[in-house]
Amino acid sequence: MSLSRQDVLHVASLARLEVNEAEMESLVSDLTSILEYAEELQQLDLTGVLPMSYVGMLQTVTRPDVVGSSLSDDEALANGPDVEEQQFRVPAVLEG
Repeated sequence: MSLSRQDVLHVASLARLEVNEAEMESLVSDLTSILEYAEELQQLDLTGVLPMSYVGMLQTVTRPDVVGSSLSDDEALANGPDVEEQQFRVPAVLEG
């Protein structure tokens, strides 16, 4: 399967991407290669192969959620450069 410049421009438009002429030839070539590889994968005989939801057999390592010692409110607020009414005061990030 070979993609045309129009195909790449259409896909870029759908993805709301701007494509300039300098990268067009590379994108046509790269996307064509990707689609050709996908076609090769579709030809594989997967009879007897069970579907997997993930490739690795790793398990998430977790630990119990245990309450430990922590700073008191006053100790935590003592580390802040600007405190007001038992809260850290920070510069506004939204206008309004």
